[in-house]
Amino acid sequence: MKVIQDWRYAFILLGQTLNELCYLSTQWQRYIRHCCNMGYQTLPIVAILSLSMGGILALQTGFSLSSFPGAQSYLGGIVGLAMCRELGPLMTAFLLTGRVGSAITAELGSMSVYQVIDALHTMNLSPVRLLVMPRVMAGLTMMPLLTMFSNALGWIGGWYVVHVTPFIALSDEIYWRNLKMFVKWDSVSNGLFKAEVFALIITLMSCSIGLRTHGGPREIGSSVTSTLVQTMVAILVSDYVITQWLM
Repeated sequence: MKVIQDWRYAFILLGQTLNELCYLSTQWQRYIRHCCNMGYQTLPIVAILSLSMGGILALQTGFSLSSFPGAQSYLGGIVGLAMCRELGPLMTAFLLTGRVGSAITAELGSMSVYQVIDALHTMNLSPVRLLVMPRVMAGLTMMPLLTMFSNALGWIGGWYVVHVTPFIALSDEIYWRNLKMFVKWDSVSNGLFKAEVFALIITLMSCSIGLRTHGGPREIGSSVTSTLVQTMVAILVSDYVITQWLM
């Protein structure tokens, strides 16, 4: 099956990327450029989604807890833990898959279809060193930063909804105090560990499918679709496995 071949090549790419890490200093400009593309240019959409998700979570939870006296005081902890353990890394991973993963597959797929990859081999240049390793390292660098940014904005979005919603009888001080009480470093670190795993999945799968694209423009589109589907499924499966393991 093609899916099995894609995953097999992704694992091969992981080993080849580890072997090429010693050349990261020579690929510094490519690494910085990919960091900028994955991080800085993704910040606006991450900000919008995180603020919205934190606000919606606070609104729905606050409404559900309104019939239980005193239960709304735990709203800060609920929003804080949900964002840093689950929603922050998961939403960021899906955004990075849609925005960055598809672009990587399209770019490398075009290079493969139009024989640029073959030209690199002819010139005795490593495609993994030039095209894969800088992207993987940029993903591992920027994904935790984006996740922390998402967590913080989700907390702020939840606070704003609590602040302006009349039926949520909760002061700003109690919201933040409860959030600090429940959100410990191990909860944040668990989310960041997930973010690193998701970054590996996104970059390796995108590069794997892109480099193995052959044919013409139609195949490039099929490869992009395959990247989105396989990566999102892999993120969900790995999210469950990691959550179960960390409990």
